[in-house]
Amino acid sequence: MKRIFLIVFLQCSIYAVAQDTLETYPKAFSLEEAIIYGLDNSYNSQIANKDVAIALKQKWEIIAQGLPQISANAEYRNNLVQQVTLLPAEITGGTPGTFTPVTFGTKQNLTATTTWNQLIFDGSYIVGVQSAKTLLKISENSKVKTDLMVKQAITDAYGNVLLASESVSILKRNLEVVEKNFNDTQKIFENGLAEEEEVEQLNITLLGLQTNLNNAVRMQAIAYDMLKVTMGIPVEQPITATDNLNELSVDNFDLLLLSKEIPVENNIDYRLAEDQANQAEILVKLEKTKALPTLSAFVNYGAQGNSDTFSFFNSSQIYYDQSVLGVSLNVPLFSSGMRSAKTAQKKIQYEQAVLQLEQTKNQVELEISSARNDYKFSLENYENTKKSLALAERIENKNQIKFFEGLASSFDLSEARQQLYQAQQNYLQAMLEIITKKSDLENLLDTTQYTKQN
Repeated sequence: MKRIFLIVFLQCSIYAVAQDTLETYPKAFSLEEAIIYGLDNSYNSQIANKDVAIALKQKWEIIAQGLPQISANAEYRNNLVQQVTLLPAEITGGTPGTFTPVTFGTKQNLTATTTWNQLIFDGSYIVGVQSAKTLLKISENSKVKTDLMVKQAITDAYGNVLLASESVSILKRNLEVVEKNFNDTQKIFENGLAEEEEVEQLNITLLGLQTNLNNAVRMQAIAYDMLKVTMGIPVEQPITATDNLNELSVDNFDLLLLSKEIPVENNIDYRLAEDQANQAEILVKLEKTKALPTLSAFVNYGAQGNSDTFSFFNSSQIYYDQSVLGVSLNVPLFSSGMRSAKTAQKKIQYEQAVLQLEQTKNQVELEISSARNDYKFSLENYENTKKSLALAERIENKNQIKFFEGLASSFDLSEARQQLYQAQQNYLQAMLEIITKKSDLENLLDTTQYTKQN
C-alpha cells in the first residue's frame, strides 16, 4: 500500500512540475507582444546571440596571440636500461685497440622548465586583429538581420492564425445560414411546393461547407503550432492570439510609409555585403604581410635533478638551475611565387566582393521599390475586396429572397453563394496582405544598429 502511495505521489509531483513549467509562458499575445517575446526566445534569435558571443571570443583569441604566453613543462625519466658508450681502453689503462664500455649520467632525471614567449613584430598579427573586428561586426549585423527575419516570420505566422480563425468564424456563419435554408426547403418540399433537386442542391452546398469548416479548424491548429515554433514556445503549450484581423489591418494603414526613404547604405543587406567586402580586403593585406619578417623573444628558467633512485622529493636532493634568453627572427626570402599567387587569389576574391556589393545595392533598391508597390497594391486591393464583399452579400441576399419566392433556381442561389464565399476569402486575404506587406517594407527600410540591448 505504501509503495502504491509513493508511486502516485511521484506522478503527481512530476505533473505539478510540468504544469509549473508550462505556466511560465504567457497564454495570450498581441502581435506586438508576440514579436517582443520571439526576439528574446525564438530559436534563431538565440542562435544568433551565440554567434555574436563566439565572435567576441574569437576576437580575444586573436588579440591574445600578441600578448605574453607562459608555459610550464615537467619531465621525469627513468632509464630502465642506460645507454652504453664505448671508450678506447688505453684511456683507462687497458689494452690498446680495445674498448671499455661505460655509462654516463644517472638512471633517473627530473626536469622542470617555465618559458615566457613574447611576439615583438608580426604583420599578420596586426591584420588579424583588424579581421577579428570585422568578423565581430559581421556577427552583429547578422544578429540584426536575424531579428528582422524573426519579426517577419512571426508577423506572417500570427497573420495566418488570425486568417484561420476568421475563416472558421465565417464558415460557421455560412453553415448556419445554409442549414436553415436546407431545413426550410426540406419542409417546403415535403409539402409539395419545391422540387427535390433544390433540396439536393442545398445539401451539396451544406456538405461542402462542413468539409471546409473541418479543414479550417485543422488549419487553425496548425497555424497556432507554426506560430509557437516561430516564437520559441513548445507546441504543447496553448496560446491565444488576441488581435483581430480587421482591426490589425486597419492599424497597419500607413500612407507615410510609402514616401519614406533611407540611404541604401543603411539597409542591413547592404551592410552585410559591405562587411564581406571589407573582410576580403583585409585578407589581401594578410597575404601581403606574410612576406614581412617576424620577430619574437623568449626566456625560460628551469631546474634539473639527477639520481640513481627516486629521491627527488628528499631535502638532500640537489637541483641544478638553467635559464635561456633568446630572440628569434624569421625572414621569408623566396617562395617560388607561392605567396604572390595566394595574394593574387585574394585580390580577385576582393574584386568579386566589390562586385557583389554593387549588385546588392541595386538589388536592395529594387526590393524597396517592389515592396513599396506591393504595400500600395495591398491597400488598394483591400478597399476593392471590401466593396466586392458588400456587393456579393447583397447579390446573395437577393437571390435567397428570390429563391424562396420561386423567382430563382437553386443553381442561381448556389452560384451567388459561391461568389460570396470567394469574396469572403479574398477579403480575408486582402487584410492579411496589408499586415505582411507592410512588414516587408518596414524591414527593408529598417536602419537598426546592433546594440547589446537589442
